[in-house]
Amino acid sequence: MKGLIQRVSQASVSVDGEQIASIEAGLLLLLGVEKGDGEDEARELCRKILTYRVFPDDAGRMNRSLADIGGSLLIVPQFTLAADTSSGTRPGFSLAAGPDEANRLYRLFVAEACSRLGSDKVGEGAFGADMKVGLVNDGPVTFLLEVGHGRK
Repeated sequence: MKGLIQRVSQASVSVDGEQIASIEAGLLLLLGVEKGDGEDEARELCRKILTYRVFPDDAGRMNRSLADIGGSLLIVPQFTLAADTSSGTRPGFSLAAGPDEANRLYRLFVAEACSRLGSDKVGEGAFGADMKVGLVNDGPVTFLLEVGHGRK
């Protein structure tokens, strides 16, 4: 399972021209689910993202987590993160989990984030929809976190 996090001062997601979620300071997460991922990977990646220290402390060092600052999380399902880009000039998606399993794990991830942060601190995209994501990247600060398949 892969999560691309971006530290943001604000972010939003819209579907069919209507904004469905927005956050202020926190993290925008693009979440990719791969074949072989399960509930353990979803819970572990959620824990890692919420505790990953990407926010500045009083000395300006990245030493505070989303949980530490009481920030918000906008979770956007992003199957293209599971693309196989190892050959050619066109991505393949044979590594991505099927839609039913990916949606199940996405929903579990959202529920886990809500239970840890509070549902008022979590926004979400629409699984399978054509979304427009807007953000103001703070820093910019962007990290790719991965769990499962022998990754730590």
